[in-house]
Amino acid sequence: MSETRNRRRFSVVPRRRSTRWSMLAAAIVWGLSLFAVWSLATRNAAPTLAEVTAERDALREEHTRLSGSANALRQQVANLGRAEEVTRIANLDLQRNLAEREEEMAQLRADVSFYERLVGVSGQRRGLTVHSVQFADGGNGLWSFQVTLVQNLNRGKVSRGELRLELDGVRDGRLVSLDWPTLRQTGAAPPESFEFRYFQQLQGSVMLPKDFQPHRVKVQLRTEGRSQEQAFDWEQTLNGAASAGR
Repeated sequence: MSETRNRRRFSVVPRRRSTRWSMLAAAIVWGLSLFAVWSLATRNAAPTLAEVTAERDALREEHTRLSGSANALRQQVANLGRAEEVTRIANLDLQRNLAEREEEMAQLRADVSFYERLVGVSGQRRGLTVHSVQFADGGNGLWSFQVTLVQNLNRGKVSRGELRLELDGVRDGRLVSLDWPTLRQTGAAPPESFEFRYFQQLQGSVMLPKDFQPHRVKVQLRTEGRSQEQAFDWEQTLNGAASAGR
């Protein structure tokens, strides 16, 4: 009897076939939905990808063009920099030349003014002339001199030549003359050279013996094969007043 009870407690229930079909249908629907989404995405993405590719190619071309333009601009900037440097150097050189010319003109104006004061604007026209001679005692027998030469006969002509000095005086109670080599204390003493258009001041020094008393200064000029001599009183040369000697 107990066995009969156990059989009644347990019974076999067959599985429903509707559940399988439901799961299969759900899988099919899910697969179809995925396919539909993929198809839709493919259709929508394909035109966009083509546009992006075309835009990329256009950007590459624009980059190439802009790179070429940038290189050209860099070269132009470099050329302009070099041109500016050349211009700056040229301007500096021009300014330096102008300053030198202005300095020369100022010096020429000063020379002409001094020259006109020396000879006088309305003075008598002369060729090469010794305008003045001046001596100054330097001590121990050394004397410095300054000789001013002028010419106003031809203001465009350049006077050039050589100058020597000779001093007449008394030594040991006798009249003597000291020539240029003696005054310079060398037998091969070169003369003082001059070259000028309006005037020139020659400066130098000579040695006089302690027992020599000078009375007259002779200025000897030699130019283009022609020699001339002018004499000045010694006492007048000491205060700078010796001019246009005899």
